[in-house]
Amino acid sequence: MYDEDDGRLPNWLTVCRDAAPELPGAMVLSGGAARTRPALFAALAGALALPAHLGSTWDALSDVLRDRLDAGPLTLLIIDAGELLVDEPAGQYALLLAVFGDLATSAPHPLHIVLDEAPPSDR
Repeated sequence: MYDEDDGRLPNWLTVCRDAAPELPGAMVLSGGAARTRPALFAALAGALALPAHLGSTWDALSDVLRDRLDAGPLTLLIIDAGELLVDEPAGQYALLLAVFGDLATSAPHPLHIVLDEAPPSDR
């Protein structure tokens, strides 16, 4: 089941509660490997080949993702999305979505985030 656009989600964000669709060219990130902000930054750096000077702030993440989006569109599939930032205060997840939202509406190339919350047996 998709909740892709039922009027509540922005067009850059898709939430899947069943198996995620085929997304050729999507970069895949495991929410289970990104339970903290430092782990998230490390996982993003690895998955997207971000520069070593990434830093550890939301502004720094925004800057390097904007640089990445200068090169072309990006689709990021986050599997186990329910695990994403679960070991951080609740506001950190909202900040991540704000960073993605700002980039999706202002970067030169499209950004699409797919949060796959399907249980592993459904994938």
